[in-house]
Amino acid sequence: MPYDEQLAARVRGLLQRKRGVTEKKMFGGLAFLLNGNMCVGVSRDELIVRIGPDAYEEALEAEHVRVFDFTGRPMRGWIVIDEAGLVQFAAVKNWTDRAFDFVKTLPKK
Repeated sequence: MPYDEQLAARVRGLLQRKRGVTEKKMFGGLAFLLNGNMCVGVSRDELIVRIGPDAYEEALEAEHVRVFDFTGRPMRGWIVIDEAGLVQFAAVKNWTDRAFDFVKTLPKK
């Protein structure tokens, strides 16, 4: 299983009624885009969150959060929440909402 289907379903349920959201399989996982900009992604049992540069340092202080480093170069403004930090529905909602709120400020692609 390249990505956790249950986690993807939870994220999908949170984003399905929001305008401009699409899904796309990427890099062996599943990405959720808002107006063409990646918002969140599910890779294995982790959530990739586009938090933005202003909220980045604060987000890294949270438990179960680490830098997103997909290519060997950390991506500022992106974080990864591990499985232990996604047990509670409220946590998935919080991170998904924060990503959506940031990405909706970006220009459409």
